[in-house]
Amino acid sequence: MALKNTRLHILHNGNALAAKARTGVSLHCHTEYSKEMLDFVPHYAEKLPIIAQFWRRESKKYVEREGKAIDFDSAYWSPPLPPEEVYAIEKRQINDAGMDALVSLTDHDSIDANLTVNEGAEAAPISMEWTVPFDFGFFHVGVHNLPKESAVELTKTLLDYTFEKENHTDEKLAEMFAMLDELPGVLVVLNHPLWDIEMAGKERHLELLKDFIRIHGKWIHAFEINGFRSWSENKAVIELAGSIGMPVVTGGDRHGCKPNTVINLTNATTFEEFAEEVRVDKRTEVVLMPAYEQPLQSRQLESFAEILRHYPVFRDGRRKWFDRVYVDIGDGHGVRQLSDHWDRGGPTWLRAAIWTLGVLGSPKARPVFRAFRKKADRVPKAAAEANFEIIEMEGPARGISSESPA
Repeated sequence: MALKNTRLHILHNGNALAAKARTGVSLHCHTEYSKEMLDFVPHYAEKLPIIAQFWRRESKKYVEREGKAIDFDSAYWSPPLPPEEVYAIEKRQINDAGMDALVSLTDHDSIDANLTVNEGAEAAPISMEWTVPFDFGFFHVGVHNLPKESAVELTKTLLDYTFEKENHTDEKLAEMFAMLDELPGVLVVLNHPLWDIEMAGKERHLELLKDFIRIHGKWIHAFEINGFRSWSENKAVIELAGSIGMPVVTGGDRHGCKPNTVINLTNATTFEEFAEEVRVDKRTEVVLMPAYEQPLQSRQLESFAEILRHYPVFRDGRRKWFDRVYVDIGDGHGVRQLSDHWDRGGPTWLRAAIWTLGVLGSPKARPVFRAFRKKADRVPKAAAEANFEIIEMEGPARGISSESPA
């Protein structure tokens, strides 16, 4: 394994971590403040067996009735849990392992969850998952621990870059990254770097990633091992990081009700100290928790089932899944809750599909997914068995450091 100063721990039985470090760090958690875009729906609905024929029929009927298709580019959903509960779940998992906890909530392009948590007794780092447009695509960048006194202003500056297309130049983006790099307590992480999130195709996405690293890699402090990406993809991220001298950290990317399946270890007592370990010392310890070993598709469906569940104890307007989905159906009223249009959760076929997702997401169905899991996605029993090899990056991307230029 060529990652210098990085240790990977793979846990299979939940044994205590207290002997390994003083503090556990949970990064990349989503709350009800996160706007999760639905622009992928047409892409996947066309490919799903059985669902595809219903999708085409309903889409055709809608166009005939309304004269245009639903605008999925503006549609989004939000995770079910409020920030205080997400924070408490993450903190509890780490405390139960015998360690102090640092938890960084990172909703998409929003710091509201952290501000809400900080209104109580906790002191959460102010963080978000920043959408960074680049060339024909975009990347998700974890921006952790913005200074409290200027977090709102800094967030506005970053989001002005995201949402104002005239700002989308390499020079302007470098200016944004340089601004963050000047703040010593801030940690900048490239989340799930190998995920083809813009649905451009694996090879095209890799070329986009190479260009991004070549131009802006010096501003990135670490790559992310993601709790909701496959082991084969995360292994490739580790290899890529090793090939260019980039540290790795973990990010759970949880959207449902279960805690992150990957965490970071440190002897630091503050987030600022943890950030310095990554940024300056390039020293990290990362842990795959026992839950990460469970088949990814099973965990994803379990999360979907949690997201689509009815929560009668929630406040009015958040209890049903279609309370938490927002769509512009073209009636002139803009983006609104789907529950404004549906009383019972949509047509029968859709309710049946959601029920099926709930069944498949049950732990009882997990052995089926385990039986069909690819060998490359089976988590090794120990880090020493991972058989890491270094991916050679073509061109000037090789050898890029995450250090700032002099």
